[in-house]
Amino acid sequence: MRERIEAAYRDRGLLEEEEYRQAVFDAIAALDRGEIRVAEKHGGEWRSNAWVMQAINLYFVVAEMRTINSGPFEYRDRIPTKKNLAEAGVRVVPPGTVRYGAYLEPGVVVMPGYVNIGAWVGSGTMVDTWATVGSGAQIGRNVHLSGGAGIGGVLEPPGAMPVVIEDGAFIGSRAIVVEGVRVGEEAVLGANVVLTASTPIIDVTGEREVVHRGYVPPRSVVVAGSRPREFPSGTYQLQAALIIGRRRESTDRKTSLNQALREFGVPS
Repeated sequence: MRERIEAAYRDRGLLEEEEYRQAVFDAIAALDRGEIRVAEKHGGEWRSNAWVMQAINLYFVVAEMRTINSGPFEYRDRIPTKKNLAEAGVRVVPPGTVRYGAYLEPGVVVMPGYVNIGAWVGSGTMVDTWATVGSGAQIGRNVHLSGGAGIGGVLEPPGAMPVVIEDGAFIGSRAIVVEGVRVGEEAVLGANVVLTASTPIIDVTGEREVVHRGYVPPRSVVVAGSRPREFPSGTYQLQAALIIGRRRESTDRKTSLNQALREFGVPS
């Protein structure tokens, strides 16, 4: 399957042949069942699977545009919504949407949010109201994506790292995480934090700042901040994120998400 997809990605003309088209459909079905993933952790390091991203891109080529009816609502798209939610042990609250080709472990709750194709969401995770999980994003177990949180997706170029939110993390209201940023286990992002690949994530808890980019260390408590930068016309504040502390081991995990922010006087 992988060899055929890689060949068809190099030469789209091969999609005229049934065996190559079927390889694409088989790959998306495997994604939907959680048998393959856009990215996986090996030996403590996350690695993307370029051929899986290629399969998703090819699926947009071979899938037919169709009208989809859901009660009084009508949609027109190439990708249907995910089916057999009861069998999967997943709760999706209307009008929450999970696209076919996304995998949700049992115990996931999707409020009126959105989970796109290729995403992987772990058990016990809450995708809250108007939160979005982009294409290929990897969301760990027992994560809370608060209302309006935006987790970016990536499909091109194939092999690019998707956003990874590791187990037990808390993403605050209207926070945005894009461009392959990885949020470590049990980290806490306060409301309105924006993390891109180039956003300085500054640990200000010691005598000297420590700057990370593209990575939030485990158990970090992160808030929105800024730092000055000189321009020809003057000094201006550019967006940054500040690590202001660590979650405490003594706090029960189920309550420490919001509590960790309250301890530092930060809104969630």
